[in-house]
Amino acid sequence: MSSKPIYVESFVDASVQDVWEHTQQPDVHQLWDARFTEINYLPKEEDEPQRFTYSTTVLPGFKVGGLGESIGERHREDGTAYSGLKFWSDHPISLIKTGSGFWRYVPHDDGVRFLTKYDYQVRWGPFGRLIDRFLFRPVFGWGTAWSFDRLRLWIEQGIHPAQSRNLTVINILATVTLALVWFYQGLVPKILFPDAGEAQLFEAATSFDAQPYALIILGLAEMLFGLLILIFWKKRWPFMLNVVAMVPLALGGLLGDGLAFVRPFNPVSLNLSLLVLALISLFANQNLPSGKLPLRKSPEGGSK
Repeated sequence: MSSKPIYVESFVDASVQDVWEHTQQPDVHQLWDARFTEINYLPKEEDEPQRFTYSTTVLPGFKVGGLGESIGERHREDGTAYSGLKFWSDHPISLIKTGSGFWRYVPHDDGVRFLTKYDYQVRWGPFGRLIDRFLFRPVFGWGTAWSFDRLRLWIEQGIHPAQSRNLTVINILATVTLALVWFYQGLVPKILFPDAGEAQLFEAATSFDAQPYALIILGLAEMLFGLLILIFWKKRWPFMLNVVAMVPLALGGLLGDGLAFVRPFNPVSLNLSLLVLALISLFANQNLPSGKLPLRKSPEGGSK
């Protein structure tokens, strides 16, 4: 069974000319498209199609690249624009062997429907087709959609693609670290290796007797909160709850055992770290490009 072509559509509040200029110039295109690190036009003779080279940095200092060729551009009287291309790669580790696709620019009163549809053939036989269907193609399609939304933010709000990338990385690092700390704090010191220090902090902060089942319940709750942070990372409430919770937790520990705050890796350093990580996630989680926002199926039921 063959895989379906990749389709992505984004609505941009701009003119066709604006979107065209951001997508048809190689030095600009490579800034927002996560699929490519570098795109360069090759010398062109008159009446010959425009050829270009492309490459993607897979690992630091290691690139996979190929060649592409424009196979037609046209602008209709209704303002619709079209750009087609084909591409291929002889690189030994490139999964993509040959492919083709197009971009369409469809004007509306309040913006442009910018869409693409492309497909490719893979190498490595049945093994390559298996990797493509279940790993490479889904990731490549999502990367296309994420890139389209990054382009939209650049044109509509002036958020440079490099800024979008940096904020995304910061948000991921802060959010995942915050979730892992909560999960670790619930699993390791409260369930797997409960110690007297955790029991004392619990009694000081809550005034309840730290029976083993109480620490287990608290540990499960902290693990659940860590999972909720990952599940609802696009929402504000998990991080606001984290910020609000840090104050009474720190005060409870301070009032119960003041000496705890002079020990290594004490509640002050831990709570402060969790507080800052939550604030970073809150502030960095605004106007981020999304791979879910662009359409992945044509509203017409097909592509023209």
